[in-house]
Amino acid sequence: MADFKRLTDTMLASGQIAPEDVAEAAKQGVSLIINNRPDGEAPGQPTGAEIQAAARQHGIAYKSIPVSSAGFSLPQVDEMRSALASTRGTALAFCRSGTRSTFLWSMAQAKDGRDIETVAGEARRAGYDISSIRPTMDLLSKS
Repeated sequence: MADFKRLTDTMLASGQIAPEDVAEAAKQGVSLIINNRPDGEAPGQPTGAEIQAAARQHGIAYKSIPVSSAGFSLPQVDEMRSALASTRGTALAFCRSGTRSTFLWSMAQAKDGRDIETVAGEARRAGYDISSIRPTMDLLSKS
């Protein structure tokens, strides 16, 4: 069972989820699942298509924004912003550990103009340290 960590009232982050975790996500009011993990990153990892099919069964929208070890790009930040703007309920973003998802969410929040210290505090309370991307967030907040 995946451990959904609450970043805000409408944003959750998690390590890898399995199709059976989608039912719990639905119970928690998730209306959008964002997959930040590339398929085939690790043996035995569920595919995005499997997660997407489970999401459909529970009436949850699904978006894939894979982030590889190559790092983040501005188009990924913009895709995350767009995905989050498209849902009225709670979003759940996942990757291997939840860190990439939290980083991408944090950068999207910075680009949307949210206070960076507030975002950092939300991430910290959920167990994520975003200090390594702080310079990027500072730049995004000025764009």
